[in-house]
Amino acid sequence: MNVLQALFFPPEQPGGVSSMIPFMKERFVRNSWGMELFYLPRRLRGKGNEPVEFATFDWKAYRGHPVVDKYIQTYKDYVWWTMLRIRQRYDLIHAHHPIAALAMRQLFPETPVLLTIHSSYERELVLNGHIEADGPEHRFLTSLYHELEVKLEQILTVSESFKSYLSHYVQEPDKIRVVPNGFDERRFRPMPHENEVPQLITVCRLVPAKGLDILLAACSELKKRGHSFVLHIIGDGPYRPELERMAVDLDVYEETIFYGYMLHPEQFMPFFDIFVLPSRAEAFGSVFAEAALCRLALVGTNVGGIAEQIEHGRNGFLVPPEDAEALAEALAKLMEEPDLRSRMAGLAEKKAKSNYSLQRVIRQLAKVYEEYRRPEARG
Repeated sequence: MNVLQALFFPPEQPGGVSSMIPFMKERFVRNSWGMELFYLPRRLRGKGNEPVEFATFDWKAYRGHPVVDKYIQTYKDYVWWTMLRIRQRYDLIHAHHPIAALAMRQLFPETPVLLTIHSSYERELVLNGHIEADGPEHRFLTSLYHELEVKLEQILTVSESFKSYLSHYVQEPDKIRVVPNGFDERRFRPMPHENEVPQLITVCRLVPAKGLDILLAACSELKKRGHSFVLHIIGDGPYRPELERMAVDLDVYEETIFYGYMLHPEQFMPFFDIFVLPSRAEAFGSVFAEAALCRLALVGTNVGGIAEQIEHGRNGFLVPPEDAEALAEALAKLMEEPDLRSRMAGLAEKKAKSNYSLQRVIRQLAKVYEEYRRPEARG
């Protein structure tokens, strides 16, 4: 069976998709599947001019809004690039972004197209202050979910929580399947170590949706209480200058290291003690599974897929979003009790290996793919 994995971002981009799909492809190919990756180059913009029509709503009613216009042009660019580059036929196309899915459906109407929705673009835009909730851009983006439902053979997503979110925008939510992300265990090598001063680490894009303002406020509270620590922030984004100013204002700049973007943070993570990320929303939160596989204690917010990975009080702590005081309490407990920290880290690693192994996701996806194998290919 010959499968095309249609990404949006190039595979070297940070995030759950890029950290999983290339390794997944390698395993599938080793198991005698045909599989290729396809994506839109980052610098390719403004090339496409094919008309865009949707079956379930008139997108032109939203034309003139920047997010909508950019989305439609990117869709046109994806169609243009696909027409230019793809010449062969595939038995199945598995897309990992709505634009990729709709473009592939338009160009290959006879080929089954599946889509995994990894995150909510509109929710992140709202949280980051770029669009208004229930404004025209928000309505355009959420309207796409029903369009995808009508046009594709199958929609998958990465957590039960995000399936519940999608259920508000589709007509048959029960048909959505959940396949959590999977991770190649060979990438993660926990290292025995002893840090005299607790080392906190977070890995994310530096945008308001990730809640790092709450993390810095919690760290300020920890310092006021007399706790020693170092906070390592791996990632970059438009919010970084404001976060750096905030660290100064909260008197935690000396305790905080901003590294910028790092391609393979999992090589760095095993030397730290606690992974913390107080996201305001998260469809899955791949970085929590990655941190768990590095045997770190976990602290996250009780939102989305994070709450499906962390069992509060057992393999980590969950705190309410926007609550710096509760976050400081959870971090303080782990910093003060190294035995508890070690026990929770071990249980987090055990759960991640059991639930989020790459082999598990490959088995689940292979079963889905086989459902769409052409009769003549079953032999």
